[in-house]
Amino acid sequence: MMSERRAPFQQSHGTAYEQMLEKVRYEGAYPTREKAEEAVRLVLAGLGRQLTGDVRAELAARLPFEAARILTTQIPDSQPLTGWAFVKDLAARTGASQATTRWDTGSVLSAVATCAGPDLITRVLHQLPAGYALLFGRAELTPAA
Repeated sequence: MMSERRAPFQQSHGTAYEQMLEKVRYEGAYPTREKAEEAVRLVLAGLGRQLTGDVRAELAARLPFEAARILTTQIPDSQPLTGWAFVKDLAARTGASQATTRWDTGSVLSAVATCAGPDLITRVLHQLPAGYALLFGRAELTPAA
């Protein structure tokens, strides 16, 4: 009886991940699901190296299981990267152009923002150095001097 209850739960995880991949594929205009998944894996692994603590755990809890696993298996860097340095680092890891990597990053983080919701993304942005807001599809606001 328990296995009957778990099957739909496990399927909903897979379905949520598939929906996330489809959102990334559509918004990123990727020709295949595999290309979208490559982008998701790259960007979530990079984000996992930037986030720590409760914000990281809460974000993982709101992502589909497969996406959360990619995020949380990364060891956080001791010095978080700025948004632009984050894109440059991902480009260097893959050999892709910075423009392509910026596109991939925006496509994936837009889907992450949808899963997380605006309040959590605000907390994520407060933890990260400058330059990530635009990657999540938000305006980069700076306090007035």
